[in-house]
Formats: sequence, C-alpha cells, structure tokens
Amino acid sequence: MPLTNLSKIAEITVSGQITDATTQEPLIGSTVLIKGTSQGTTTDLNGNYTLTVADQSAVLVFEFVGYEKQEILVGSQTRIDVSLKSSSLELSQVLVVGYGSTTKKDMTGSAKSIKSDDFNKGIINSPEQLIQGKVAGVNVTSATGEPGGSQSITIRGPGGVRTGSTPLFVLDGLALDNSSTGGATNPLTFLNPQDIQSIDVLKDASATAIYGSRGANGVVLITTKKGKAGFSSMTYSGSLGISNLTNPIDIFTADEYRQEVPKVGGVLEDLNANTDWQKEITRTAMTRNHNVSLGGGAGKLTYYGSFGLQQQEGILKGNNLNLYTGRLNVSQKFLDDRLNLDVNLNVTNTFNQRPPIGSMLGNAISTNPTYPVYGTDGLPFKYQSGTNPLVTLGLEKDLTTINRVIGSIAPSFTIVKGLVYKLNFGIDNATSTRDLQSLANAVPKQDGRLESIYTINRNKLIENYITYTFNNDVHGLTVLAGHSYQKIFIQGRSSSINRFPISPIEPIYNPGLGQELTLVTNRPGGYALINELQSFYGRLNYQFRDKYLLTATVRADGSSKFGENNKYGVFPSVSAGWRIAEENFMKGGPFSELKLRAGWGQTGNQEIPSKITQPLFTSAVSAGTSYPLTETGTFPAGTTFTRLANPDIQWEVSTQYDLGLDFALFKGALAGSVDYFNKVSNNILLEVIPADPVQPAASIWTNVEDMTITNKGLEIDLSYRYRAASGFKFELGGNITFIDNIVENSPYTVIPSGSASGSGLTSATINGYVNGQPIGTFFLREFTGFDDKGLSTYRDTDGDGVVSDKDRISAGSALPTKMYNFYTVLSFKGFDLRANFNGVSGNKLYDNTANTNFYKLRLSKGINTTREATLFPNESINNAAPVSTRFLKDGAFLRLNNLSLNYQFNTEALGINKYVKGLNLSVTGQNLWLSTKYDGYDPEVNNDRSINGISSYGIDYLSYPKAKSIIFGLNVTF
Repeated sequence: MPLTNLSKIAEITVSGQITDATTQEPLIGSTVLIKGTSQGTTTDLNGNYTLTVADQSAVLVFEFVGYEKQEILVGSQTRIDVSLKSSSLELSQVLVVGYGSTTKKDMTGSAKSIKSDDFNKGIINSPEQLIQGKVAGVNVTSATGEPGGSQSITIRGPGGVRTGSTPLFVLDGLALDNSSTGGATNPLTFLNPQDIQSIDVLKDASATAIYGSRGANGVVLITTKKGKAGFSSMTYSGSLGISNLTNPIDIFTADEYRQEVPKVGGVLEDLNANTDWQKEITRTAMTRNHNVSLGGGAGKLTYYGSFGLQQQEGILKGNNLNLYTGRLNVSQKFLDDRLNLDVNLNVTNTFNQRPPIGSMLGNAISTNPTYPVYGTDGLPFKYQSGTNPLVTLGLEKDLTTINRVIGSIAPSFTIVKGLVYKLNFGIDNATSTRDLQSLANAVPKQDGRLESIYTINRNKLIENYITYTFNNDVHGLTVLAGHSYQKIFIQGRSSSINRFPISPIEPIYNPGLGQELTLVTNRPGGYALINELQSFYGRLNYQFRDKYLLTATVRADGSSKFGENNKYGVFPSVSAGWRIAEENFMKGGPFSELKLRAGWGQTGNQEIPSKITQPLFTSAVSAGTSYPLTETGTFPAGTTFTRLANPDIQWEVSTQYDLGLDFALFKGALAGSVDYFNKVSNNILLEVIPADPVQPAASIWTNVEDMTITNKGLEIDLSYRYRAASGFKFELGGNITFIDNIVENSPYTVIPSGSASGSGLTSATINGYVNGQPIGTFFLREFTGFDDKGLSTYRDTDGDGVVSDKDRISAGSALPTKMYNFYTVLSFKGFDLRANFNGVSGNKLYDNTANTNFYKLRLSKGINTTREATLFPNESINNAAPVSTRFLKDGAFLRLNNLSLNYQFNTEALGINKYVKGLNLSVTGQNLWLSTKYDGYDPEVNNDRSINGISSYGIDYLSYPKAKSIIFGLNVTF
C-alpha cells in the first residue's frame, strides 16, 4: 500500500456478542475496552456490543465480574463473539511457583500472587513495599524512613535465632543472596518497580519445599515484564513527589523550655532565640521519577526494554538517593518453535549520600531551643555546651556508590510433545565503594578522617531441569526433575587515614593529605568467603477429573556452610486439594469455587555465618593466648583455638502443616481463603557455652535439638467486586492474620537479642529469646514508680529484698499477634480511586530514644525534652533512667498507607488516539494518616540493635522519621 494512503485507513467498527462459555447465556453489562485507553462500551440486554476502534492494531479487553478476562487483537475482524469462562477471580489467576507456573485453582499449597495493577503506589524503593498489606501472614516493616533504607519482611513469623527472618527472593528464576551489596542500602533497592509484572509469595512448606534449605522463611518470586507479539508500544511514566516530616516529636518549644527548666531546678541559659531544631534539620524533599519502556514483538521475537531514573531527596538535609536502572528482556523462538531462548539483563547504578542521622536527630531533639541557628557571620552558630546539628551536618558525610549487573540466559527445548528441557544460567555481580568522611574542625574540635570500604558480591547460578506434562479429560500429570549449583563470593576491604588539616579540599578527593598513616589506628582490614550450594530436586503434580489434586516435592541440598558429616539435607513435602465445587452435588449451588487444601512439608534454613564448622585459630602475644615460661620472662607467642571444629552441624529444619479453604460465590464476585498453619522450627543453630568447662574456646556452634520456635495462626483473606451496567466498579477487600509465636526448650533463660544505646545504657539488654515466650520478648525490670526520695523503684519479683537482673519479667513482645489490611477501589468513567490501609496490634515497642533523652535529670541540665520528662512531679532530678518497663510502649497502629486518584483520558475524544494509545494522570498520597498511641516518630520501626548477630525486634532509637508524601504522576503510551 502506498504510504500516502496509510493515513486514509478508515476506523473499524467491531460488533459481537458476549456469552457464558458453559450456558451460552448472554452476559448483560459486560465491558469491552480498548486496551490502554478508557474508551469502551457495555453489552445490552442480549449481550451485544458495538465499538469503533482506530485501526487493526487495537486490542479489545472483554471483562465481566466472575469471569476470566480475555484480550483479542482486532486485526481484520469486524465481528468478534466472545465466550467468557466462569472464574473465581483470584482462584483463576496464574501463579509463578518454583521452576514453573500454575493456576490458583490448581494450587494445593498456600500462595498469593500480586499483579502490577494492584501494587502499592507512591515513592517505592524496593519490592517489599509494593506488597505491604497485600498478603495475609506477611508482615512488612519499614525499619527506617530513610530513602533506600532496609525493610523487614517476615512470612508467617520468624523461626530462627541467628538466621534472621528474611525470605528467599527469586528474580526471574535467579535466587538472590540476601547479603548487603554495600553501604546502608537495602540490597533490593536495585530493582525498578516499573519493571515488575508480578510478585508471588509462597508461604507454606508444601509450596516452598522445592527451594529446600532456603525455604523456611518463605519464598518471594519476582517476575519482570516481557514483550507481547503482535503489537509494539512505548510508554513514558514520570512523577514528582513532595515529602515532609510526618510527625515531629513534641519536644518543648523555646517558650515552654524557658518555663520548664527553672521549674525542675535547672539553670536556664537563654540566648533569646526561638528555634525549632527538628525543622532546621529537615526539609521539603522532592522525588523525581522518569521511566521509558519499549515493548512488543513480531513473529518469533518479543522484547521489553526500559530505562529508569529516580532522584530522591530525604527529608533530612544532606540525604540523597539517585538510582539509574536499565533492563532488557528478549525472547526468541527457533526450530519451529521447539527452542525458546529467554535473555534478561538488568543494570543498576545507585548513589546514596547520607548525613550523620543519629547525631543530627539526637542533637535536634535535645539542643536548647533558645540557641540561634546562625551567628552574626551567617555561619551555623557554635556553642560550648553542645553541638549545633547543622555543624554536624557540614562535617560528616557518608557516600556509597553501588554498581550491580544481573543477567540470565534460559533456553528451553521441547524434546518431544510434553517433554521440555530447560537450562537457566544467571550471574549477579555487585561492586560498591563507601566513603565515610569527617572534616577537620576547630570548634567543635575534631581531626579529619577518611575511611573507605570496598565490597564485591558475586552470585552465579546454573540449573538444568526437565519437565514432562500429560493431560486428557480425566488425568493431568506434570513431573519435574532438576539439578542446581550456586556459588556466592563475597569480599570486603577497608582502609582509613586520620588527621587531615583544616582545608577546603575534602579528604575524599585527596586522601594523601592525611597525616597519620600508622598501622596502629589505620590498619587495613578485609574478609572474603565462598558459599556453594548443590541441589537435586523433583516435583509431581497430579489431577484427576480436575477436582482431585496432589502435589509432592523433594529437594536434596548440599551446602559448604555445613559440617562434613551433614553436607546434605533432604526436604520433602506433600499436599492435596479437593475442588468440592466440581462435585455433582454442588452443581447449581451458590459456590462457583470451593476447594479444600491440606499440606505438610519440611524446609531448611542455612542463613548462618560461613565457616563455622571449621576450626579457627589466633596467634598473638598476650595473657589470653599464652603464658610465661619463667617468673620474670616475657610472654612467648601463642596459638589458641578461637573456634572448635564441628563436623556435625546441619540445617535448621522447619516442619509446617497447613489446612486451607478457597472459595468463591456469586460467580466469583465474593472470593476468599482461610488458612490455618502450624510451623515448628527445630535443630536451632546457636553459639553456646561448652558443657565441659575445660575447653580451649569460650563458645561453640551447635544445633540445639530440643529447642523449638513455633509459629501458628489463622489467615483470612476476602474480596468483593461489583460492576454495574453503567460501568461503575466497586471493590472491597482485605486480610487479617492471627499469629502466636513461642520459644521452648532454650538452653538459656534468655538469649539477648536487642541492646540499648545512649549515655549510661550502652549494651544493656532490652529483649531476647525467653523460654515460654515469643521471639522479641522484652525482658525488663518492672517500673513501679518512685520512692520518697524521688528515685525509681522496681518490683522485687523473687522477694529476696534486692532488685537485680534476677527480677526481670517478660513484659510483652515486639511481634504483633494480629496483622490486618484492607483496601477499596472505586472506578467510573475513567476515574479510579484506591485506598489501602494496614495495621498491627498486640505488639510492644521500646522507646530507646525517650529512655536516653526524655527524663527529668536531662531537663535539669538544660537539655530539651518532651513532657514525658515532667510527667512525674515527685521524680528527683538526680534520678537516673536505666532500662525498664517505664519506656515500653504500645506499638499498635493503623495507617492509611496510600490513597491514589487516577484519570484515564479518552484519547479518541481528544483526537489524539492515532498517536497516543493511553494517557493517564494520577495523584497519590502516601502515609497520609496514622492512628497510634506511640509518641515517637513512628511505631513502624525496627532499629538493628542485634547482639552477636542475633536478630533484634521492636527497638526505636533515633530512627529516621517517615515522610508524608504527595506524588503527581503522568503515564503516556504511544
């Protein structure tokens, strides 16, 4: 066709009828939309529709509540009749599982799939935030409000001591290593949320056992977007976010401070200013996001490519996170479609600039508010009795640059019909440089210092597996068998230089200016480790008449982390399902889907320090490693054991039972699931004191066989969807989890896991693992008030007349006993309004910030506090504030996580549909509202206060505040 005639191609009018695939009855009020636009229509009383499209490349989307959605390319067709199959909404969706996929209705384990359309909106730094509140049994906690900061995620509760609670993340078939890639940045920050198609969460052992030794904490499968054959598109999405401090701590204003200090007998130093120091260290932060993606394909080739840029300012001054991402996913078919080749490549550059967060916040909440911010010279005012937070900001800097490349190639070959071989080879390579710089300064006096840390994290995976599939009207069979080998190499090096002169040249740009190069204070450091994992695995899925389901898996894992006598562990699982709705006695009833599931399985946990099975020696000349051979002689060099060999160490084992019910009523309009689970972890890996006191090492690593950690609970997930003939759509859903955790048969009364910080508190134990109590139990002296001298009193629990550590009590846990989330969606004529809420209850939170700063003694010394310091009139100004239940608070909250309003323009009505397929504007509010009794910055916090590598929970100490954000977005598809 001549080019001059292309613009004269007439619009195409398409008509047809939409019916039920089973009954052939017309579906009245079904919607027909042109994909990528808000242009569409609904069917009449006979199920008929008529719609005009721009050209043959248009794709029509056919939808009706309770039925599976269909997408059809118009092409040369003018009549398209569609028969929609009855569905049960989430029960019919496709789930990605280990080494394959299935549908929700055929799933016998407990799993949940979240698609990109349902992700949380807002300023997102890592994939955990996308699914916060979306999955029952999954608790996502933003440990900090810092851009790119760590996220804590647990699936059905934590089950280990030194092994953490982070699930295994698998990106497009590549199992990621949870180790840090450098700096204080979340390792998962590298992934652009715009590139993610779906996130599938595998929760119970029957679903996760295929990942064996790493499945005890659950598995999160991330699938990135792929191209589609038949059409091509280019999409630009951009957003501008405006963030502010959500909830400043209510410390005394300057006027209040002037009144309160004399009241408690303090000496008031008043420099006549009225300074809000929290306001001075924070700012209105801007976040800019730009993403361009290309997708499509023709014939045997499909592709998806993207480039993303995120520039995020933190609400603390001097904090910036810049993220540059690039992705290319390509699929090509060969040999009459028998050979399919998938190639995925992701490249990320991350630059993170951090201020001295702890000291800035600590100074901002404690500095005298009558001090001025700036002196007469226009520079930050300097005073002898403290430190101006802006001076600290100017002197300290933390810079991290991370380059990460992840690539995989996955060819699959159909040997004969139903028999497919697949190879998966992937590499994840990350390098980082972190510079910690302190400038030399006169007031306050400090020597300049530069410390540089270099990290390499390399992860290689090669897998070979074969899948056989057979289906007929009665039987369905899928058999999988495979082998996997993964090698992880981690290396770190550090160096430092002290005593830089006061100079306009920063040490980071010329380390040679440092004047102290002695090895005493600047000895280079380093470490390296290699972890290898070899696995053999298999799975069998069987269906009989599409209503009786059976799944069995087994994986044998061998790890270099474990002893010579226990290199391999075997992890089996079995589960079954009964689709009751398919039975004849259920036909014609209200249930469009009703399925009973039951499963049992074992998984392992190998996330422990490397080399602990091997002996470790140290050679030094000291009283601890040698002894004198004569009364007056010197100590000779000595070599002693630091760690004894233990060839019997093996995996922690988690045994889990799950009983579930999936259901859908009214053709899927109301759907949900209920699950009861019981997960018991044993063979707990622990560093213990040797039973024999005559030992060359102070402690040994071992499996504590009798010790168990149990998580059991109930999950309920519900959703209701309504669609009116007018096009109005309404959706309401949510989930709630009731969960109990208990530690039993520990060899210790308490295993400390959380320590305090601050003057006079350093290293004091706050919480830990207590027999008969949940993980994260606060083990504290019980505060009972004050004596006649105004000094703190504590309960003498053992009645010996002396209050000591023996009188500590179990005062609650940091783990919530209830997690709940709910959402609503309203849509009409291009408008789409979504709201997501999430909350927890039953948990406590230790306010280490208040423990350090907010008591009367501090105020009497001219240090600013909150009204918490004057809460007790009879408290003496000489009263100290040790760790106790005085600062233990309720950690429950309910949060409006995000609220978004979108409008999809009708590009045909605007006359731009030939060039613009879709145009969407949105405004999103993030963290707009919070209900809580907690009076700190935010109750959703978890500072890392671990002791000897034991995970800590529920401690707040000078945590980076969370921001309230408004984001304006634009999405255009060409």
